[in-house]
Amino acid sequence: MATQTPKNRYRANGTCTLITGNDLKIIVDTGSPRDKERLLEKLKQHKIVPEDVNFVVCTHGHVDHVGNLNLFPNAVHMVSHDILQGQDIYVDPPENFDKGVPYCIDGENVQVISTPGHTHSDVTVVITGTEYGTVAVCGDLFEHEDDEKLWAEFSECPEKQRENRRRVLEIADWIVPGHGKMFKVNVALGRSS
Repeated sequence: MATQTPKNRYRANGTCTLITGNDLKIIVDTGSPRDKERLLEKLKQHKIVPEDVNFVVCTHGHVDHVGNLNLFPNAVHMVSHDILQGQDIYVDPPENFDKGVPYCIDGENVQVISTPGHTHSDVTVVITGTEYGTVAVCGDLFEHEDDEKLWAEFSECPEKQRENRRRVLEIADWIVPGHGKMFKVNVALGRSS
């Protein structure tokens, strides 16, 4: 959760999410550069070395979400709407990505959708068929579970963020926010609105 410290300074500790399955090892958001050792230790606990990671998706370009991209030399890197495949091969997201066409990492099971608001080019990773149902790893689209009084303060485009928050609540059973623990979507959070 981002918390204000002295004027115009903030503290933030972002979430890093590991997704595995179907020979895929995906990291969503890599934390800040100061999170390097902790991230490597968590991967080691899962018996994963950085070279084995296939995809790295950073939900947006803020330093607390992209600080360790260079740890994953063999991965396809997606930062917001920018995609790097191989050494220096950049590809465009699908045509109409910004209008709802997903970028598919694993067919219908793992897709990246455009969800601007916090920044103008945020993305969310949607995973279906998990033990939790559909999980959305959405960066700062949701700061944390009870962020209603906070998220708009950090939003570049509050109307788009409000719209995309509603959209994600409609498709997800669980949300991994940008700063906080995974939480279950329910009617009280706006699923039915």
